[in-house]
Amino acid sequence: MKFLFRIAFAALAVLPGLVHAQGAYPNKPVHVVVSTVPGPLDAFARLVCEKLASSLKQPFVVENKAGAGGNIAAQYVKDQPADGYTLLFAIDTTFTVNPPLYKARLGFDPVKDFVAIAVPVTYGQMLTVNPSVQARNVSELIALSKQKPLSYASGGNGSPSHLVAAYFLSTAGANMTHVPYKGTGQSVIDILGGRIDTLFAVTSGVLPYVKDSRLRALAVSSAKRSALAPDVPTIAELGYPGFDVSFAYALMAPANTPDEIVQLLSREVQKAMTAPDIQEKMRMADYSPTGLDPKQSAAWLRESREKWTKVINQNNISPE
Repeated sequence: MKFLFRIAFAALAVLPGLVHAQGAYPNKPVHVVVSTVPGPLDAFARLVCEKLASSLKQPFVVENKAGAGGNIAAQYVKDQPADGYTLLFAIDTTFTVNPPLYKARLGFDPVKDFVAIAVPVTYGQMLTVNPSVQARNVSELIALSKQKPLSYASGGNGSPSHLVAAYFLSTAGANMTHVPYKGTGQSVIDILGGRIDTLFAVTSGVLPYVKDSRLRALAVSSAKRSALAPDVPTIAELGYPGFDVSFAYALMAPANTPDEIVQLLSREVQKAMTAPDIQEKMRMADYSPTGLDPKQSAAWLRESREKWTKVINQNNISPE
């Protein structure tokens, strides 16, 4: 009996070391699902994953699973083991806009099915008009919209450009005709051609047209002015205090992922934000680093979801 006890005791003494060795994270490649086709989010996610792979000594393999505004990727990741080896890099709207937009058809619960690792960057949108529109500032645009019909373009029903415009117009007490497109590309072409009057779009995307006077910039949606266009005021500065619309990227993991893994990844993402090439990417893309930890990231997503739920319900916005 004493002999058996000694064997059992020796096994227990070795076990923690074995568990630690087996459980050291990461000890195999990490699968990172990006919720869009190759584009801005994909480029940013791949840069971050390169830094994580270098720091944590394991490959972070990126795969694109686009569709349904990020829902397809989210539905896939939520069903994966909560072990830190399958992560989701998504635009925040997957967790802030899609729940009230798609409702029962969403296919996942943004709170119960996921844990936030990081919301590393945010970015605003720029309000532009075709130069033929007789408005040189926001006040003139609102006044003009009450005198004659005006139109605004978006990248589709429920897209960020639609939501920020709807929120702005309801805040300003104005109305314009919404013209949705299948993506922002054609909407930019049509406002350049004078077929559309106004457009909210990502600042870095429309700024070249502003600089060559093919579009006129009136304001930016974020709380702070854009570093790329410091002469363009915020909407909040122009008589709408508190107006602040920013979108973001979010790194998420399936619910019940061990907290030590979540915290480790969060710290590594924040470290990656200091890399010179990522700093340059953020500058060129007009991204603002947040420094948010997992708890703060979850709060940011929750507050944004509450805001967009009100906007979607008040404006009867649907994905169709």
